[in-house]
Amino acid sequence: MTQLQTEEKKLGKPKAREVQMKLVRGLLDVVVMEFLKTRPMHGYQVITDLRKQFGVYFGPSTVYPLLSAMEEKGYIKSRWDLEHDRPRKVYEITHQGADMLNCTEDSLNNIYRQLGMEANKNLLSGNRTTLNDLTSDKKFLTPQILH
Repeated sequence: MTQLQTEEKKLGKPKAREVQMKLVRGLLDVVVMEFLKTRPMHGYQVITDLRKQFGVYFGPSTVYPLLSAMEEKGYIKSRWDLEHDRPRKVYEITHQGADMLNCTEDSLNNIYRQLGMEANKNLLSGNRTTLNDLTSDKKFLTPQILH
């Protein structure tokens, strides 16, 4: 059973999908860099991998401007692949992008730890709601792609 299926069972399918979509939308650049860390990809591959891995659809009008902005910031670089039927722009992560990805992972882990500390304080003060009541797996709060 996938993590999303587990959360769908707990929260109901619409709520779990809403949470998943919100996290992916908010971290779309991080998700894309994580994809590119594993292999160079063209834009359509990014779109299809997002759908396959997260069950969400981000179209060309979202993905291609994002790729251009990330390239302008130096997080990714592109080259033209002319070996196929039609030319494709292939993207790959740069050292600067990998550094940004590591920094983001550290920041998300720190946020999770802070939330965990708050939950423990609440538990000690008599409030029975803990972070574990919100999710059974810490990866629910941090993107699956970062682990």
